[in-house]
Amino acid sequence: MMNWAKSQKTALTMLTFLGDPNSKLTKACDLELTHPGPIEVLGPGRCKRFAMHVVDGEIKAVNVSESEDDPTGDSDPSLSLADGIMATMK
Repeated sequence: MMNWAKSQKTALTMLTFLGDPNSKLTKACDLELTHPGPIEVLGPGRCKRFAMHVVDGEIKAVNVSESEDDPTGDSDPSLSLADGIMATMK
């Protein structure tokens, strides 16, 4: 995760990249991708495309990029991009 954060030039910013190799947080937050199409390609235990605003351990907002026609949010990831989650902070 540190290399990903480094490649995205997020050092010394308010962003934190977290890994979830056993999907514990993914499942606890009900963010597991369960649509059979993506599971067939990616395998089980994958996380939905999301952005979460957390302050002092309290979840303030969760934006998930998904729709019935696009369960992975590939066509329109806007809710989980920086501008999408920043809009919830106003």
